[in-house]
Amino acid sequence: MTAGMLRIAMVAGEASGDLLASQLIQALQARLPNAVFYGVGGPKMLGLGFDAWHPLEKLSVRGYVEVLRHYREIAGIRADLKRRLLADPPDVFIGVDAPDFNLGLEKALKQRGIATIHYVSPSIWAWRGGRIRKIGAAVARVLALFPFEPAIYQKQGIPVSYVGHPLADMLPVEDERDSARALLGLPLLAAIFALLPGSRQSELQYMADTFIETALRIHVEIPDALFLVPLATRETRLLFEAALHRCQAQERPIRLLFGHAHQAMMAADVVLVASGTATLEAALLKRPMVIAYKMAPLSWWLMQRIGGYLPYCGLPNVLAGRFIVPEFIQDDATPDNLAQALLNLYADKTVCDGLKAQFRALHLQLRQNAAEKAALAVIGCLPPLLGKHAAAS
Repeated sequence: MTAGMLRIAMVAGEASGDLLASQLIQALQARLPNAVFYGVGGPKMLGLGFDAWHPLEKLSVRGYVEVLRHYREIAGIRADLKRRLLADPPDVFIGVDAPDFNLGLEKALKQRGIATIHYVSPSIWAWRGGRIRKIGAAVARVLALFPFEPAIYQKQGIPVSYVGHPLADMLPVEDERDSARALLGLPLLAAIFALLPGSRQSELQYMADTFIETALRIHVEIPDALFLVPLATRETRLLFEAALHRCQAQERPIRLLFGHAHQAMMAADVVLVASGTATLEAALLKRPMVIAYKMAPLSWWLMQRIGGYLPYCGLPNVLAGRFIVPEFIQDDATPDNLAQALLNLYADKTVCDGLKAQFRALHLQLRQNAAEKAALAVIGCLPPLLGKHAAAS
């Protein structure tokens, strides 16, 4: 690389990390025009000139069993990154989420004197709380998305910055249901349900049939109901189409969308969503929701063995500190349970209006201009001369 360039290595592990990292790259590029970015990233990062040594999709695996199936390949990628980054150290390393992959790599880099930042706090507040010691050994600073997280790290003496959530900056504060329906060519008065069974192929394998069977049960109760299913990739679309055939639902009013997840949620009256970042997106879009999640039985068994601290896993419930939307996990995530919960929400305007008010307050709390705050925190971790130059620019 050219002498004088500021070198920033990054690893993002899935689509949500690609979005977070791309926004951070843009904010850093405005202040550090001589910076180059490289490591593991997705299409949004590549569109900003990021040099991807490995594609993000190789790390986008969830669940113990699924990770074990791909362990050799994932371990090989981490070994390659470690070797290359230690041989030619970057000025700073930023691990974007993906803690199971990034923390071990960050520890090795920190031990060699490389500034390491972890963007998105691991879910130490939900389970595996002992991991906070591993985080402290691996990072120079954590960039936290949620306001209750900094106190956990401060108690352990780990540097942390609360930056807010970039999705809260991106998504509209006001309800835009009617404009979303117009954009998608949908009737304003129809009963519309959005189904989001996940962005990973492994999630579709465990949830597609359940989500379709749920839609079929709702259709019996509301014959005019429409169902929107945004799918992120060609592979997940093919998996969902195969599930439609298995469930003999090809002729039902189930409309598949390529992308447009936000528009689908905005247009819906109620959302059925797989646990994960999409639950926060639904909340920020002011949509009443039911949360579901299923995984490989062995993965679920292992999670149960490890144990947890909170009785809920969906982000709206975590942030509220109580159950405000229904959750159905693993064996409880049956079509009957999900359909009844969705129908109950659809029929109860008072509950839906109360949820929308809570989601609006949450949105305002998380809207912190996250990318700018994260960029300033990163610059604060640069070696003194580089940080001084950045501040001046």
